[in-house]
Amino acid sequence: MCATLNLHLEQLDVKTAFLHGDLEEEIYMLQPEGFEEKEKKNLVCRLNKSLYGLKQAPRCWYKRFDSFIMSLGYNRLNADPCAYFKRFGENDFVILLLYVDDMLVAGPNKDHIEELKARLAREFEMKDLGPANKILGMQIHRDRSSRKIWLSQKNYLKKILSRFSMQDCKPIYTPLPINFKLSSSMIPSSEGERMEMSRVPYASAVGSLMFAMICTRPDIAQAVGVVSRYMANPGREHWNAVKRILRYIKGTLNVALCYGGSDFLISGYVDSDYAGDLDKSKSTTGYVFTVAGGAVSWVSKLQSVVATSTTEAEYVAATQASKEAIWLKMLLEELGHKQENVSLFCDSQSALHLARNPAFHSRTKHIRVQYHFIREKVEEGTIYMQKIHTDDNIADFMTKAINTDKFTWCRSSCGLLET
Repeated sequence: MCATLNLHLEQLDVKTAFLHGDLEEEIYMLQPEGFEEKEKKNLVCRLNKSLYGLKQAPRCWYKRFDSFIMSLGYNRLNADPCAYFKRFGENDFVILLLYVDDMLVAGPNKDHIEELKARLAREFEMKDLGPANKILGMQIHRDRSSRKIWLSQKNYLKKILSRFSMQDCKPIYTPLPINFKLSSSMIPSSEGERMEMSRVPYASAVGSLMFAMICTRPDIAQAVGVVSRYMANPGREHWNAVKRILRYIKGTLNVALCYGGSDFLISGYVDSDYAGDLDKSKSTTGYVFTVAGGAVSWVSKLQSVVATSTTEAEYVAATQASKEAIWLKMLLEELGHKQENVSLFCDSQSALHLARNPAFHSRTKHIRVQYHFIREKVEEGTIYMQKIHTDDNIADFMTKAINTDKFTWCRSSCGLLET
């Protein structure tokens, strides 16, 4: 929205946010070291406000902030309880996003943003960080003349490479080689190998990559999903796969998510890899949703059931994607952008027929009721499923390792571009 509508985007920080919360329970603590009253050593302190370290401190802070911002006439979004919206006119509004003590404020009218800043500063101790350029480890780059915004994590990724001694590695341009597979049979088979792998920071490396994948790098979602299955007992092959992903990161440090399309229509792409998991023969669901030219939601994960056919695997994947589509539709509509329906592109004709025709099929009668959810949404018009050729399906790189040309095309189609 900020890119397409050329909105002002400001960043704020609340100092000592957890100290502002109001406690609902009676809580006592020992007298703080250095502040004891010598004649009252047997007494304890009753807390009037929350403190850092209390398990309820985050919730108390959120409730305090929520109550205050709602008193200013802002509405909490049903789709996201940490997003607030206030409309001043047909094309005049302010959006506030809260993440613990970090805030982003956006709107077309700078005066309304400044007014909100002033009200917040009177209630809490605030730090005005000005135009947003970094949030949650992501760098924000803007070109307001062309109405584009880029999100990247170049600095964070450089730190990862350095942390795992991969800063001088040879770069490559796909996370995993084509048709690459891992399995539990590759776990350590000898005591020596087990000792060797116990010294490898496998979980730490995968967790670091996972954070980047969640924030700005859908291109590593499939690869990270694969290596994350072996956190408990990784072998050498698993660790080599992690290092290959790091080599890919080295070669794509300048890639960033770009937003700046001309509309707010949601487009979804879904795919599955039938029985691709060598351990349990489960299929992989992959989907990508784009808005304003860039990916806003993506998933690559094993399905919870074992599909008995490619049709069932695609159908289950489409159902999982449809749930995300409904949430995105609700979110954008609460922000004032009506969606007639959400287009969901699928490359399986049989899965499309199954979703569009709620008839009894002997070969699909075993599919759990929960996966027929998509039928209802297609029938009521919330989801519009469309056939797409496999070669044109962006979600293809979310389910399996593919060749470099197709991978690069999928990546750029998600809005991941070289900067």
